[in-house]
Amino acid sequence: MTAAARSVGVEEELLLVARTTGEPLALSAAVLAAASRAAPAGLDEAFEKELKNEQVEFATRPVTSMGELAEEIGRWRAEAARHAAGVGAGVAALATSPLPVQPSMSPGERYRWVGEQFGLTAQEQLTCGCHVHVSVESDEEGVAVLDRIRPWLPVLTAMSANSPFWQGADTDYGSYRSRVWNRWPSAGPTEVFGTADRYHRQVDDMLATGVLRDVGMVYFDARLSANYPTVEIRTADVCLHASTAVLLATVSRALVETAARAWRAGDPPPRIGVGLMRLASWRAARSGLDGPLIDPRSMAPAPAAAVAEALLEHVRDALEETGDLEDARKGMAHLLERGNGARVQRDVLRERGGLPAVVEECCRITAEAPHPHGGV
Repeated sequence: MTAAARSVGVEEELLLVARTTGEPLALSAAVLAAASRAAPAGLDEAFEKELKNEQVEFATRPVTSMGELAEEIGRWRAEAARHAAGVGAGVAALATSPLPVQPSMSPGERYRWVGEQFGLTAQEQLTCGCHVHVSVESDEEGVAVLDRIRPWLPVLTAMSANSPFWQGADTDYGSYRSRVWNRWPSAGPTEVFGTADRYHRQVDDMLATGVLRDVGMVYFDARLSANYPTVEIRTADVCLHASTAVLLATVSRALVETAARAWRAGDPPPRIGVGLMRLASWRAARSGLDGPLIDPRSMAPAPAAAVAEALLEHVRDALEETGDLEDARKGMAHLLERGNGARVQRDVLRERGGLPAVVEECCRITAEAPHPHGGV
């Protein structure tokens, strides 16, 4: 399989908010009903409910062109905004609510079980992520990819970091969502699996404990999808700017292709322990792009811009083959200059004052059409 042939799909979780006050609104059922009524007969709707009534999720179709992916993300963000407006709400690509909130659990037996099993962890878990699916040929290739992309996943967290506020306060983190998400017992970085059999054996052993309800609750930073022939990279916040989501998907596909080539060439995966991976993940969540990161090549601290450049160099060949290298470079340079969502949110708070103004501006940015290739 060549880099050009790998398909990419993106799932984004969006926050439903009151545009005037910025408070989250428990209106997912109404938004989903409006979306269902608007869907053409016989066509599946892209929107789904999530854990909380204050959020809604959409999934793009799998595509091989980043221009097409940009169109998909822009289309479904716009549709989400349109359906939300019809029930008196706005949508914001925010990974946590800047305003204080007591979120409510979505209806259904599965979510009821989750709430009873995990208590306060489930009750407080109003977080919005971005999941990138990249096609693989087999589970064996997929696990080889998982083993080799591990050190780079925290860099994706830093790029996407978009959750500086929690319950009305600045957390001093770029991605506080990732810290809240890691309260789940199955979340976070994984060890090197080695083979697909070992991966599946670990998942089976985890389910056998009874702690998790089903395979959908295996919340690894990256995993084999249970529903599609893909590797699912789950470490990112939902990106404030759609263009950042496109850049994230571009780099993710290149990471998968680079890892698959290394596997086919017989190159072993980096033997970095889970303890070090957890520290790198914490550093990325704390710094975002505004402080040091852990360089995946040395596992030592380095400036964020240098680590971002190292990521692009690591996947350079794959990006060149798909024709995405120049756009990825431009997109990364623009992201470093403008900042991720966390920096933008803090800038808005400083300039305009008040968290409601932050949410209002984020609703506006969410509706912006992305550049076709994630660049300027």
